[in-house]
Amino acid sequence: MIRFSHIFLYRGALRWPFIIILWLTLGLLLAVTALAQSRPDPKLTPGALNLEVTQTTISATICVRGWTRTVRPPAQYTTALKRQQLSKFGYADHHLSDFEEDHLIPLDLGGAPYDARNLWPQPRATADGWNADLKDELEAVLARRVCSRQVPLADAQQAIATDWIAAYNRFVIGEP
Repeated sequence: MIRFSHIFLYRGALRWPFIIILWLTLGLLLAVTALAQSRPDPKLTPGALNLEVTQTTISATICVRGWTRTVRPPAQYTTALKRQQLSKFGYADHHLSDFEEDHLIPLDLGGAPYDARNLWPQPRATADGWNADLKDELEAVLARRVCSRQVPLADAQQAIATDWIAAYNRFVIGEP
């Protein structure tokens, strides 16, 4: 009778292909996990809007320099929420400094400042490279385009809430 363990250990003939396949499979699983963390879970963080910000009010709200400082929640609020969400969302990493408590729909696009449905612990570093810095870049590009009337506010809000990585590719890189 041949034991399963002997198949992979017999003179090393099949051992290395097995190890390579195992490592590739684990790498793929890690990449899929990282990709999932690059985007918030839409069931937990669907996004929420600040009802004071509309297309007709952007000249008096988000397009006024410094306006977001008037609505931004204090750090003690976002830090406490981040701590709760790291546990609730099932993150293995609980180091607060590894995450930015991010507004899915940013304040400068009319996102709700205090609504937990619009806040999520976004990883500062991910295996796939889609991190908080890239989302911040997208937010700045979209805010400029909304305030210059190149992109309607609702379109920018929908794009970033639905899939911020696809929105980055569309609005920052220029891919359709």
